[in-house]
Parts: sequence; C-alpha cells; structure tokens
Amino acid sequence: MLRKRFADNTSDDSVATRLRRQRFQILVTMLDDFSGPVQILDVGGRPQYWASMTAELRIEKPLHVTLLNLTRYPVSQPGFTSVVGDGRSMRQFTDRQFDIVFSNSTIEHVGTADDQARMADEVRRVGKAYYVQTPNRYFPIEPHFLFPFFQFLPIAVRAWLVSHFELGWYKRIRDTEKARQEVSSIRLLTRNDVEQLFPDATIYEERYAGVVKSFVAHCGLSARAGRA
Repeated sequence: MLRKRFADNTSDDSVATRLRRQRFQILVTMLDDFSGPVQILDVGGRPQYWASMTAELRIEKPLHVTLLNLTRYPVSQPGFTSVVGDGRSMRQFTDRQFDIVFSNSTIEHVGTADDQARMADEVRRVGKAYYVQTPNRYFPIEPHFLFPFFQFLPIAVRAWLVSHFELGWYKRIRDTEKARQEVSSIRLLTRNDVEQLFPDATIYEERYAGVVKSFVAHCGLSARAGRA
C-alpha cells in the first residue's frame, strides 16, 4: 500500500509521480537553450520514463534521447537509441557531445564515493548542460526499501531484513551474502555530497511534507558558458 501511494512511478496519483512532474519542469526550461532536435544522454534511463513525461507535459520540441545502461533496452519509439555503457567511464563520447546529460536516481547506485565522483566528472564532461537527480540521504523513508531510516541501520541488520522480508521494490533475497551486497550497493547522498560532486550546479531541493526528499543538480548552457 505504501509503495503504491507513495513511491510508484507508474501511478498517476502517487507522491513520486507528482514530484517527478514538478522537477521535470527544470529540464523543460533547460530545453529553451537549444534548437531541436535536442540531443540528450540519459544515464540509467528507461524509454517509458520519457514517453510518460513528454506526453504529460506536452513537450513539442523534438528530442533525441540516448539511453545509456549496463544492458541494452529494447526501444521502439522514434527518437530513442539504447546503448551499453558505464556512467563512470563514457569514453565512447566526446567532450560536450550532448546538449543535455540527464540522470534520474542513478548516481546513488554506481558504487563508492570515488565511483560517484567519476560519474559526476563524466556527466559534466560530455554534456553542454546537465540535470542529475538523486534521493536525499536524510529523508526518513529510504526510497528503495521504503523502510524508515533503513539507510542508517548497520549493514548486517539491513541484510537480515532484506533476507527475511520483501521491502519496497525488493523481493526477499534469501541468500544473506547477496542481500548484503544489494544493500551495500546503494550509497545515498547528502546536499554537501551533491555540491562537491557538481560544484558548478544549482541545487534544487525537492520537498515533501516540508522535508527534502531529493536533490536535482542542474546547470544550463548559459551558466556553463559563463564559467568556462
């Protein structure tokens, strides 16, 4: 019930969907800096996300979206390309090859603090502008397991919970070592972390019930040009 009402991006009435629409307006504004088709690289993205957002917000400017993931996703919509790659090392792309690099709830999954810094550097390198969203570590409900303050529990306790119960988006992982690997693979960020990773960005705080739920680090073409 909590997942459906609070965190289900496929539900039009969920909190997550309403907040997603609001923060996507940042990207809509960024599109004004470019003539179409706007070349977008989505690190960790899915075609369903774009189909939903562009339809709901009636984006008329033509886009070409390249989806970068560790595995290839089938795409049927025109204007989409799916490629295999790693956000921490995007050497297949040249400097500022894309108008906008976009990433939604991905950077917290790429590994250690060093891995996250590598991804941030690559995002800033290959994009003329960028938009990177990530959950707030200090939001009381952990966004993946939907368990209060889950992120602050010892790893052993988190692994035990995941190996004994279905939590949030995760089915029960009966193998304790796999459960431990899964909970250890998510490293949520604070505002200070985001500011250090993206020093030229403006940080948007997405709030729910007065508490910061996530951050969006965004930097448009004009801002980056002024700091070049």
